[in-house]
Amino acid sequence: MIAQVVIDIAAKQTDRIFEYHVPDDLDGVEIGSRVFVPFGSRKLQGFVVGLSEKSKYQGELKDLLLVVDEMPPLTPELVELSNALANRIFAYRISILKTMLPRVMRANYRKILVPITDEAKKMPYFHGDPIDLANVTDNQEIGRINRLLRSQDAKIEYLVENRAKVKKANCYELTLAKKDYISLYEELRTNAVKQRQLLMFVIENYEQFPMMQNELEQGAQLKTETLTSAIKKGWLERSQTEIYRDPIASYGRSKASQPKVELNEDQKEALAQITPAIQTKAAKTFLLEGITGSGKTEVYLNAISKTLELGKNALMLVPEISLTPQMVEQVKNRFGDQIAVLHSGLSEGELYDEWRRIRRGEVHVVVGARSAVFAPLTNIGLIVIDEEHESSYKQEDNPRYHARDVAIWRSKYNSCPLVLGSATPSLDSRARAQKGVYQLLELPKRANAKKLPEVNLIDLKKADFAGNQLDLSIQLVDAIKQRLQKKEQVILMLNRRGFASFMLCRECGYVMKCPNCDLSLTMHKDTQQMQCHYCGYATAIPQICPNCHSKRIRFLGTGTQKVLEELNELIPEARVLRMDVDTTRRKGAFKKILDTFGNHEADILLGTQMIAKGLDFPNVTLVGVINADTGLWVPDYNASERTFELLTQVAGRAGRAEKTGEVIIQTFNPDHYAIKFAKKQDYENFYAYEMKVRHAGDYPPYFYTVLVSVASKNEQNAAKEAFKIKKQLQQHLSSSAIILGPSPSAISRLKNQYYYQILVKYKKEDNLNSLLHQIQDSAQKVKRYGLNIYIDNEPERIM
Repeated sequence: MIAQVVIDIAAKQTDRIFEYHVPDDLDGVEIGSRVFVPFGSRKLQGFVVGLSEKSKYQGELKDLLLVVDEMPPLTPELVELSNALANRIFAYRISILKTMLPRVMRANYRKILVPITDEAKKMPYFHGDPIDLANVTDNQEIGRINRLLRSQDAKIEYLVENRAKVKKANCYELTLAKKDYISLYEELRTNAVKQRQLLMFVIENYEQFPMMQNELEQGAQLKTETLTSAIKKGWLERSQTEIYRDPIASYGRSKASQPKVELNEDQKEALAQITPAIQTKAAKTFLLEGITGSGKTEVYLNAISKTLELGKNALMLVPEISLTPQMVEQVKNRFGDQIAVLHSGLSEGELYDEWRRIRRGEVHVVVGARSAVFAPLTNIGLIVIDEEHESSYKQEDNPRYHARDVAIWRSKYNSCPLVLGSATPSLDSRARAQKGVYQLLELPKRANAKKLPEVNLIDLKKADFAGNQLDLSIQLVDAIKQRLQKKEQVILMLNRRGFASFMLCRECGYVMKCPNCDLSLTMHKDTQQMQCHYCGYATAIPQICPNCHSKRIRFLGTGTQKVLEELNELIPEARVLRMDVDTTRRKGAFKKILDTFGNHEADILLGTQMIAKGLDFPNVTLVGVINADTGLWVPDYNASERTFELLTQVAGRAGRAEKTGEVIIQTFNPDHYAIKFAKKQDYENFYAYEMKVRHAGDYPPYFYTVLVSVASKNEQNAAKEAFKIKKQLQQHLSSSAIILGPSPSAISRLKNQYYYQILVKYKKEDNLNSLLHQIQDSAQKVKRYGLNIYIDNEPERIM
């Protein structure tokens, strides 16, 4: 048998299938298997993407060395998907295959120095641990290694290591009949307290064995030494068994304790449209457009229930880790142990175990963030994408896939419906629904029949401020105090973290910038550092100007840290939680903050855009937006859409239960159409207005787009290569294609790389796909000159 293998090298020369002979004694080789193969002088990991009986290769094929996993980690569906994606998103196939797996299943390669001759083997140098060349830095040792290699006394071997480790625990089995344990108990002397305790537990729980060590120790109130003694006496037998790490053990209550939610007429109607598609296995896409609080989640959960009743599985995506705790809570309450969770907030071990439970068919519902769209789930009967408008569904690094596109592909492959849900659908999705490509379902009223919260705008150009920082208006502070007096809760959003946006010298005008990026450094008071939010560079907060040594320096702009400090000064009695990237780095931090707020142990939840979506707290009656303009003037065609979505979503966090909600939006641009429509929470009129703007500018959804970026440490080289690519595009595309650029990116330098970009806007270009693949292949050649070329199909950001 011949195995067709994709090798673990992301390069043009190896972006093809290599054939290997499968030895007769090597079992378990299937499509999707992870294997180790010889490749030149190295051993590499690869993935089997096909099997055949014959090969067209005339020479002798090398043998496969090893099958890594008992069960192929990739399903045939995912193998086929990797091929389709590679063609669409201009990424090497191996990059996509590796993205489909948990981080821990990606191979770790080591270069080891190995002795060859008998004399070298006797050298003390080789008698310790293997010599890992990656750890050798001493010049004398490097010289010694080079001499050994030249004299052929030693050679370099490439080791490929599997980092995926199964967690195991002790399991205890009984060796005797129940009557024998009763006899032992009766014969045992009365002062053998611990042994009698153990035997009584065994007698009372005889049918519960085999039992895990932690269950046995806790149940019998014993320590390990008593169990070890029982093994020596022949009472128990110990073995090791595989156990799963459970990342959601602390989530949810018992299923029985959950009251059944009665759907309203709009929800029933939406469900009545989705259910037949589940039953008839129709690959149909629904756009569920429902205002905030309209009960979209209940529609999802009921649709998933219908799916499970038919013996099918369901996949549900949420846009961010911050949404996962509350969504997981709801899904686990409904479906118990049938669910698995996949997102980047899990440890490597938890991610590996959840992924294996899915692959083994032990769960029927998967909930996760973007990468969960690659879950190895089979027999899929329904796919749901919540908050489908979110830009976080697009991967910004290679491979640059969009989870919605992948979900559409999997929907067709599995012949199952896809439900896209949002209060503010992306213009692309809404336009497709208008054309009949998607079926539009609407939830125009809140599930509890309550009105949307009243939204008030405060013009910051005319406002009176409560503090010295000019962040919180008197109206907003008064509104917060009123809510706290009523024992109600408040959510405040400022989509900018840190303390101050930049440092300015009032003597010479110097602004402290990142040495690696064309950006000012942000002041973080809690760590006493100036930080770059793009490359991670950090340095101490200066006391004098680094340029002219003046003491007249100011820290201007604002962030969540500064607002927190101001709140503590203005409303010292308020208990405030801050939720941003800086406070949620630790594992479990999201859930801890949300649980604390949900348990009314805090009055105010202050955060960035991560608090704007999906959160449901009945006692929140006021939402305040500190500055609505943070993303409004970003040089991007969809800045207005992003601002409208964010404001509408965060406004929807107020008044979700019995109490009436209010929203206060502070802005310097109260007349901007995105903010005016967000005030009314009027998606339909915003959609109509923004579509006119897009049509006038020839932007999506009226045109498709591709962004080609060229990066180099030398700005002239980046510009030169970008102009070459533009010329190539102009020669092969029709006159109806619009080619903008090359021009420096809005942030022209990032991580010491200068970026130039070309934007192609088109409606139909038959040559474009093959042309972009040629450009992708040429990127391999120019890389040796320090040039990097990136191709982003349908970019979310053009900056």
